[in-house]
Amino acid sequence: MRFCIVGAGAIGGFVGARLALGGHDVTFVARGKNLEAINANGVRVVYADGREETAPARATDDYETAGQFDAVILALKAHQVAAVAPRLAALCDASTVVIPMQNGIPFWYFQGHGGPLAGRTVESVDPGGAVKDLIPASRILGCVVYPATELAAPGVVVHVEGDRFPLGELDGSRSTRVEGMAAAFVQSGLKCPVLDNVRAEIWLKLWGNLTFNPISALAHATLADICADPHGRALAAQMMREAQAVAESLGITFRVSLEKRIEGAAKVGRHKTSMLQDVEAGRPLEIDALVGSVVELGQLAGVPTPTITAIYNAAKLLDRTMTAEQVAVRSIPLPSS
Repeated sequence: MRFCIVGAGAIGGFVGARLALGGHDVTFVARGKNLEAINANGVRVVYADGREETAPARATDDYETAGQFDAVILALKAHQVAAVAPRLAALCDASTVVIPMQNGIPFWYFQGHGGPLAGRTVESVDPGGAVKDLIPASRILGCVVYPATELAAPGVVVHVEGDRFPLGELDGSRSTRVEGMAAAFVQSGLKCPVLDNVRAEIWLKLWGNLTFNPISALAHATLADICADPHGRALAAQMMREAQAVAESLGITFRVSLEKRIEGAAKVGRHKTSMLQDVEAGRPLEIDALVGSVVELGQLAGVPTPTITAIYNAAKLLDRTMTAEQVAVRSIPLPSS
C-alpha cells in the first residue's frame, strides 16, 4: 500500500518507519533537516530496550510532484493542519483516505455526528471551518494515537512506549477500507483495532492529554511527577471530572474509571509530554485542540469548566509570551553547593 506521511516529527516518523518496515511504500512530506536526513539515511527508530531499526523511505517538500497515494496520514500538530490543507488534494485520487493524527478534538468531530450538532465547526480548532471545507468528510478515517515518542534528531525517533492506533469510520460503520487500512497497520507491527465509536476513544485519550499536557508545560513536570504529587494529581482529577461531564453531555461514555486513567499515565513514567517538549524547544503549543476545544464544547453543552478554563488561560499566556519574546522555557539545574 502507498502511504504519504505529511510531517516527519516524532509520531509521523514512527508510524512512517513502522509502515515502511512492514513492506509498504512510504513517502514523507517534510522540510529542512528532516527532509535531508530521511533522504540520506531513512528513518531510524530507537526503542526503549536499546534496539534500533532503520526504515527505507523517501522525502519531498513538493506536494504537487509527490504522487497520489492510498492513504495520506496527517502527522502534524492541530494548529499546523490549516497551512497544508489546501495542498492535500494533489496527493489524492478518488479513493485516497485521509487519516488525521492530531491530539484533542479533531476538526472533523461533528462531521457524520448526527443530531442537532451535526456538521458544526469546532471553532477553537478550525476557525471558520477552513480545514473542514478542504478535506471532505467522506475521505476521513478517525484515528487515536497512543504511542509516546520523541524526535531525538532529524530522522531519528525514540520510541518510549505504546503501539496502538485505533481507527474508525466517522459514522461507525465497518467498511472495507477501514478493515484494509487496519490490516496494513497490523502487518507493520502496530495494534489497530477498528472502532464503532471512534469519538469515545478520542475522548478517552483526550481525557489525559487535556490535563497532563498543560499541567506538565506549566509546571515542567513529567507524567510520573504529576501523578505522584498530591497537588498535581488533585488538579488533574478535577480537570478530568469537568471534561467527563462535558463528554457525557454529548453522549460519550468512558470505558475506564478516572483513577485508572490517571494510573495509566503514571505507568508511562518520567516522560515529558509533547507540550512540555514544545515549551522546552520554543515551539507553538497545541493548546486549542487539547484544552480550548473542551472549553468550547462545554459552552455548547452548557456544562461549566472552571478549572479547565483557568489552566487554558494560563497555558495560552505562556504560549503568547514565548511567541512574543521568541524564547524557549527550560529547567536549568542549580549549581551544586
